[in-house]
Amino acid sequence: MIKNYLKIGWRNLIKNKASSLINIGGLAVGMAVAMFIGLWIWDEVSYDSGFKNKDRIAKVMDNGWVNNEVETSGGSALPLAPALRNSYGNLFKHVIITSWTNDHLLTYNNKTVTQKGNYMEPAVTDMLSLKILKGNAGSLNDPTSILLSQSAAKAVFGNADPINNVIRIDKKLEAKVTGIYQDLPQNSSFGDLAFIAPFQMLATSEHYATRFNNPWGASWFQTFVQIADNADMNQVSAKIKNLKLNALVSLHNSDARYRSALFLHPMNRWYLYGEFKNGVNTGGHIQYVWMFGIIGVFVLLLACINFMNLSTARSEKRAREVGIRKAIGSVRSQLIAQFYTESLLIAVAALVLSLLLVLLCLPAFNELAGKKIVILWGNPVFWALGIIFSLFTGLIAGSYPALYLSSFRPVKVLKGTFKVGHLAAIPRKVLVVVQFTVSVILIIGTVVVFQQIQFAKNRPAGFSRDNMLNVNLQTDDINKQYQALKNDLLASGVVKNVSESESRITQIYISNGGLTWPGKDPGVQEQFTTMAVTSDFGKTFDWKITAGRDFNPAFLSDSLTFIINETAAKFMGLKHPVGETMVWNDNKFKIIGVVKDMVNQSVYAAPQPTIFFLPRFWTNLSNINIKINPLVSTHDAISKISTIFKKYDPATPFSYQFVDDDYAKKFDNEERIGKLASCFSGLAIFISCLGLFGMATFMAEQRIKEIGIRKVLGASIFNLWRLLSKDFVGLVIISLLIATPVAYYIMHQWLQGYAYHAGITWWIFVLTGFGAILITLLTVSYQSIKAALMNPVKSLKME
Repeated sequence: MIKNYLKIGWRNLIKNKASSLINIGGLAVGMAVAMFIGLWIWDEVSYDSGFKNKDRIAKVMDNGWVNNEVETSGGSALPLAPALRNSYGNLFKHVIITSWTNDHLLTYNNKTVTQKGNYMEPAVTDMLSLKILKGNAGSLNDPTSILLSQSAAKAVFGNADPINNVIRIDKKLEAKVTGIYQDLPQNSSFGDLAFIAPFQMLATSEHYATRFNNPWGASWFQTFVQIADNADMNQVSAKIKNLKLNALVSLHNSDARYRSALFLHPMNRWYLYGEFKNGVNTGGHIQYVWMFGIIGVFVLLLACINFMNLSTARSEKRAREVGIRKAIGSVRSQLIAQFYTESLLIAVAALVLSLLLVLLCLPAFNELAGKKIVILWGNPVFWALGIIFSLFTGLIAGSYPALYLSSFRPVKVLKGTFKVGHLAAIPRKVLVVVQFTVSVILIIGTVVVFQQIQFAKNRPAGFSRDNMLNVNLQTDDINKQYQALKNDLLASGVVKNVSESESRITQIYISNGGLTWPGKDPGVQEQFTTMAVTSDFGKTFDWKITAGRDFNPAFLSDSLTFIINETAAKFMGLKHPVGETMVWNDNKFKIIGVVKDMVNQSVYAAPQPTIFFLPRFWTNLSNINIKINPLVSTHDAISKISTIFKKYDPATPFSYQFVDDDYAKKFDNEERIGKLASCFSGLAIFISCLGLFGMATFMAEQRIKEIGIRKVLGASIFNLWRLLSKDFVGLVIISLLIATPVAYYIMHQWLQGYAYHAGITWWIFVLTGFGAILITLLTVSYQSIKAALMNPVKSLKME
């Protein structure tokens, strides 16, 4: 029987090639979209899942009261790790303190390469379950050792054995290679960790033991823990809550300004739940997982709806088949089985085609999504899900045709009195409304996402990005000869201005507290973003002075002055800040100028109170900012600049980045999400149009005799086109009325997550509605005009 069902199903597919192609193609596109989204979601939810101890690893976070609101920070102070070991040692298996993963120079003989690395305590090898390929996992106990990843070892030593060879880190620290570990998973928080050096090496070289007046006040580091096997994450988190607060209160004689609440943020939540607002975990990448998961379900649903509509569009042609089969003894269950078999046959064919589409489009999808996703060919779970997926899709897609077509009464069908009434069309119309409602919501959402990105891009940055280069210094060689370097750059004719700064202008990462000013509320725990700069920094970036003056190298007194941004002046409550005095680290600084707010961090967040000052003895100017002469070719300018840098530091590779490119990276996540959403929205519209085509085919078949009579009576082609098209336009208008408020609510809620966001303008809905109606008319016009052009003699003749 099953063989017979398959044979009949195959014959029907061959007989109706166009309809079958649309059916299989529509389902295949829907399945491919769902598969792409499924692979993307799998990559997202499996982030950090490659670590053996992932369920027991956490990062110590801090909820502090800063600038009158709770701010969550991942930075921790130097004394935190030993305090946790001493006070709660039985709750933890490992407690380690680390620096931050950054680019460093690794030099061996005359070869220097840039690799990302970190300084960590020895227990990290056990915590992250590093797979040591060569050497000794416990060698980090030696403060002069270093562990390299397999790829880093290849980059530095090539095919030579690196073990026991000595390399230099940033040309100032020497370390002996004592181990090679297997590269860590790319989709993890440590995926770019190319080397691990002992934290003690860094602490000794930077004199951390004696460097800080208030060790608890400098959150320069990170603290990771692995809780004990018998411990509960939430309970441990609650017990350590007041550790830092108690230390701060003790140091500052119960100063009420200091508030701190430590907590453990588990590794399995770092990526998906990494955002905090006012001390509350508000989500993170999980919102996009849910969003694309819902989109995937709806796109697949649209494809299933198409199959239902296209199948019922052929119902009149198959009505006689059903009648004859029932007349010769077929029961309804057999007919249902027949139609389900055909549906499953189409679903399996669509699955094969969808796999081919995914295979062909995966490289482009990876580039669009910024991932390295692969199809899990060897994973039995993947194939099981694919088969279940196809069966489920076939059953859902074939349910309506199977139940509907098998219900025809043979007597009416064979007598020619069977007609499909208005009630039979209602489900199909509802399905079309659902299709276009989903599609319109996706289109509106995509437009709002791109509008928000454009809104942020048009936000005044407060500084010039054109023709600007940033060179990050990884050694002291350039700094020691900075003035000579600067003179050569200016004398070259290709450079207009040069300055140094503590961090990149697009990413100020240093913040400080402990400042006082006239009229300060004694209960305020302030936090200012701070950056040391040379006196020509403002001239280089063309910042806008709104009050006072810029730094002047001719004034020696400027070494104890501040320039603040407008947000800092507002935060301090100073109407006329120029001339006021601020106290910081027992030194008095005079405010000499106020600059317009600059976008130094998130383009979507409100600006932070920021202070600029000239270098002090503790500052490290690790960035050189170069403004290229706009009258000179950029290529020629970079070539000459590179030559000059090589003159003063010949062993270090010249590395730079354009400031406007660095600024553009701030939009990467939203732009990537927007592009993915627009791609899926376009496919949803394509699938919906296939549904409309199916409905138009059905309507043309149902009304073929009516069209013939109207044509005989003198109806024009335009009148017939309008007659057949108006029903579809009505359905789309209903979809628009439903989709508009839903899309507005969803996108309004999404925009509230940004402090700096665009509004939702009326033209988005008008343009989307006009586009949806235009697409509808273009889609149905083919069948409408084809029916209107048919010879009425053929349509009215009796079979």
